[in-house]
Formats: sequence, C-alpha cells, structure tokens
Amino acid sequence: MSEPARESGLAPDTEARKLLETLVSTPSPTPEEGECAAALAGFFESHGREVFVDEVGNVRAPADDSVLYTSHIDTVPGDIPVRIEDGDRGLELWGRGSVDAKGPLAALAVAAVRTGVSFVGVVGEEVDSRGARHLIEDRAAPDAVVNGEPSGADGITLGYRGMLSGTYLCTSESGHTSRPENNAIQDAIGWWSAVEDRFDGGVAPAEQRDADDAGDAPVFEQVTPKPVSIEGGVSEDGLAVETTLDVQLRVPPRYSTADLRELAAGELGAGTVTWTDSVEPTMQSPRTPVARAFRVAIREAGGDPRLLRKTGTADMNIYAGAWDCPMVTYGPGDSELDHAPNEHLELHELDRAVAVLEAVAADLT
Repeated sequence: MSEPARESGLAPDTEARKLLETLVSTPSPTPEEGECAAALAGFFESHGREVFVDEVGNVRAPADDSVLYTSHIDTVPGDIPVRIEDGDRGLELWGRGSVDAKGPLAALAVAAVRTGVSFVGVVGEEVDSRGARHLIEDRAAPDAVVNGEPSGADGITLGYRGMLSGTYLCTSESGHTSRPENNAIQDAIGWWSAVEDRFDGGVAPAEQRDADDAGDAPVFEQVTPKPVSIEGGVSEDGLAVETTLDVQLRVPPRYSTADLRELAAGELGAGTVTWTDSVEPTMQSPRTPVARAFRVAIREAGGDPRLLRKTGTADMNIYAGAWDCPMVTYGPGDSELDHAPNEHLELHELDRAVAVLEAVAADLT
C-alpha cells in the first residue's frame, strides 16, 4: 500500500517502515527476544556495520560514541495481528510492540546506520532491565545517550519516576475466627493501609506543609503505592495463618528509594518486608547539549518541541544512575497505546522521528 507524503511533510521512509514491519512481525515477549534480535542484527550486517549479540542477548553495534542510540527489543505479551491500515492521518502499522518500543527501536537503528553512531538493542526492559544492567557493567559511558521509548515525534522525555518493589511477609498463630486478635491477613492489610495513608495525596506527611491539597500535585511528583498480589490463609499443617503481599511504590525525584524504604517500614507491626528491587528516579536538565540538539532538530522538521516527564520507569533510569553524561528519551508513538490491545503506530511519525534522530546525531558528532 503506497502513501502520499501527508502529515509529516516528508516522503515515506521505506527502509524504516520495512524494518519496523519486520521487527513487529517477529514476536519478542520477555524473555523470548532471540529471533527478533537476530533480525535486528541482520539489518546492521546488511549495511556493513560491525554487530554482535552479547551474552545476555543485547544487539550491539559499536561505533562513534559521541552518542549512543539504544532501545529495547522485548515487548509485553499479547497477540495483535500485524497489519497496515489507512487511518485518519495516514497509514498505521498495528501489532504488539509497534509503539512500545519497536517504533523507537526501528527509528534509532535506521538513524544509527545512516549516521555512524553507536547502537544497542537491549533485552528485558519490560521485566528487570537485564540488558541495560549488563550494559552499564560491560562498557564505559558514552558522551551522550538517546534512549528509545514513545514520546511522539515532537516530544523529548527528560524525567522518569523510580520504582521500589518489595514483599511483606507475616505469620500468626491459627485460631478460631471469632477471636479478636489480628491474624496475619489483617496485619498485612493493616500495614498496607498505613503505607497508603502515609502517602495520601502522593506526598509524605513532612511535605504536607508545602501544599494545601497534596492531591493537586502532578502525578509525576507523587508517590504512588500499589499492591501487586496477595496470598494468605491457613498453613498446610493447620497451625498458622500466613500472608504474602507483593507491592510497588513509584518514586518521584524528590525522594530516593532509600527514603521510601524507611517511610514504608515505619508501620511493619508483626510482619517483615524484603525489598526485592529498586530503581532510582531521574530528572535530566533541558539545557544539556543532547536536549538542545533535539529541540533544534524537531523545529527544523516542522515540529514544536514538548518537554515530557513520565510517571513510569524506563532504562534511562538505569543509565542515569551509572553514567555521568547527558541523556534524553525519544521515539515515535503515542505512549497511551503502550501495552494496549489497539497498539499501533502512525507511520508518518516514524518518518519524522528518523529525520530528527539523523539531525541530532549529526549535531552531536
């Protein structure tokens, strides 16, 4: 299906669109990225670039390290038939990962091939960021990083909240349900209710003095506590009641994960909590060379740059915690469609994102 150069003002980028369709047509739910990684590596090989797949599955094409282009290969599960449809604003490619994050992945890969900058397609971002964590241990920091996630062709993401994950465990003696003493299930519910109360409106009590209504704070600036799963009941031997509660807290930049561990542990009661994972929040300056290069490139492509802060967590948090260099996150696609059953990418956005990324690489190199 052909398409006139509408919306973006650019001719369709046939190479980028073909790569995107190939990547989206190759399922890669975490941790099954191998076949898609091979297709991505094949794209670099076809352009004569050095490329290899490392021991954790990352696709690495080392080159000019004035900027590292990187995005993730894996997707969440979900079977969305891959197809191209004619939408209100041009052709759309439908399929799992078209937005999160194979659209950004394809755009960054094509721009890296055309400009000669370093590229890494990482694995495991949707679960434990194993690819990004391996990368920061296995190589030196580049001069700048562009991480690929959907921001829209005019959006530049500068901030992400962090994440703290933990498991609360409580055990109590079994007894008749008519007894007034709490059992382990009540203790777990009580602890989590206390945690939610502590962060009512998204801020700790000490912060309440700075806002008449803490709930008016943007979500990005709030702590969001969320239970993930709970299991409880009488033990197999019938002598105890046991409860396990898995939780996550999203961490705004004004806190560290250590701050939240201390605050959340204040009402433990009879239970214990084991913190299983932590990712620090990040907020990058809009005045770095890489952010400036994006503003210039977006304007040159006919867009109006927007500076974004995301309420979730991404691999940029990992890079920012390890590498002292400027970075942003950028990529085509509407992040409202992340993980959604109607995930699709408007292809004119892909065309424009590639043009922007080529201009940014030329500026930074």
